[in-house]
Amino acid sequence: MVAFCAIAPLIDVAAKMASQSVTVTQVTFSRMVVQAVLMAPVVMVMRQNAGVTRRAFGLLILRALMLIGSTYAFVGAVQVMPIADALAIAFVEPFILLALGFLLFGDQVGPRRILASIIGFLGALLVIQPNFAVFGAVALYPLATAGFFAVYMLLTRRITREVPPETMQFHTAWIGVVLMLPVLALGHGADIALLRMSDAPLAVWGQLAGVGVAATVSHMAITYALRYAPSATLAPLHYLEIVNAALFGWLFFGDWPNPMSWAGIAVIVSSGLYIIARERRLAREARVPAR
Repeated sequence: MVAFCAIAPLIDVAAKMASQSVTVTQVTFSRMVVQAVLMAPVVMVMRQNAGVTRRAFGLLILRALMLIGSTYAFVGAVQVMPIADALAIAFVEPFILLALGFLLFGDQVGPRRILASIIGFLGALLVIQPNFAVFGAVALYPLATAGFFAVYMLLTRRITREVPPETMQFHTAWIGVVLMLPVLALGHGADIALLRMSDAPLAVWGQLAGVGVAATVSHMAITYALRYAPSATLAPLHYLEIVNAALFGWLFFGDWPNPMSWAGIAVIVSSGLYIIARERRLAREARVPAR
């Protein structure tokens, strides 16, 4: 999990660099291509059955769509926003996940966790407010990322019951490539600049490759972490990603969150940690046999 938190912000750094020269569409498509290329030999070497059931394949298509949406929205955000600010806003994802679990699966959500989620969203507003004043609606893109990624996580939990993690990552990537091909065709056919691929210097292609490599490695790291350790143990460590994102944003771009953004980040992290602690306590109580 620590490896994920160290590597994941590098996705954002490489994406921010590349998006200064090419479109967000090209960054997103490149991420999918690189992941598919990297995961194909892994699946072959591990001799995993690449075939999946029709139901699982339908879920994989939805998962790929959610990954495209979350990547597109977040790259669009960090193209102009400080990385740490964008990531902090996107960290409302656990609160959205909590709401979706209640609405879709009837998960029990007590008033304390509801209150913590509301406070977490208020913390996100503290981060959004100064960015909205500068960047406009782009400051809301990380909220879209959070929504897409929450659904992505729900689908991931469901699919892993039937499909090995490596195979799931491979299928998600190549399906994402196929889904984006019509978008690129439309961009070139209708001459829509935002949806087109373009030539770029070698350094930019290296940055695009870096997005895909960092994304693939970090997502596999968190997959293996969840396989070998309880999610309740790993979840608090996830907030290290914000710290690393702030550090990398400062090192590479000279960006540093302002005091209001830091206040919002503190509120989001505190609310998230409270929900994690509350879920741990409820899980322990559920394991205690009745007397």
